[in-house]
Amino acid sequence: MEVDKAPTAAAPRASSSGAMAVDAAGGVQKPLFDALMPSEMGGGRPQYRKVQVPPHRFAPLKKAWLEIYTPVYEHMKVDIRMNLKAKRVELKTRQDTPDVSNLQKCADFVHAFMLGFDIADAVALLRLDDLYVDSFEIKDVKTLRGEHKSRAIGRLSGKGGKTKYAIENSTRTRIVIADTKIHILGSFVNIKVARDSLCSLILGSPAGKVYSKLRAVSARLAERY
Repeated sequence: MEVDKAPTAAAPRASSSGAMAVDAAGGVQKPLFDALMPSEMGGGRPQYRKVQVPPHRFAPLKKAWLEIYTPVYEHMKVDIRMNLKAKRVELKTRQDTPDVSNLQKCADFVHAFMLGFDIADAVALLRLDDLYVDSFEIKDVKTLRGEHKSRAIGRLSGKGGKTKYAIENSTRTRIVIADTKIHILGSFVNIKVARDSLCSLILGSPAGKVYSKLRAVSARLAERY
């Protein structure tokens, strides 16, 4: 009985391997699906983003509204409106939005403007992928009070903004100093270099020492890229 069973057990094994060979030789094609449009994602429901407008940015927003509206609506294909009752800018994807990431890019662009960046600088967030905004406060670096805090803010900007501009130009970033809050717009590596320089100034380093360190770091970055 055992001798009779052996061929029958081997037979299906041979047939299964044959079927696999046919599949491999036949080159079974994988199904190719077109990429989903943003309007088809999430069950076809539009996606939203909301950006709060601080009270001191209402006048600049009203003045520069067309400069914000044009790239968002016409180039990124994202709906945008100002909700006066809720005091926020609202963004929504459309049927013809080419990429779902456009919505977040537009939200970052509007948020950067609310933080105090110029339109010409903030619009780079729409065009480039590796740009970010980093924010921190002076108290995150060192607890300062009274005149010590005022002197630290003065060291950060320098006479006529000289120190701030020097850091911006050498690190290819943009910096906004809003009282004790500092916002930096740039690539990840450049933000780190600019933040280190600003932290050194907050801790009391003289501007000359920071400049010399910046020159060394900038030369190193130029060699790397």
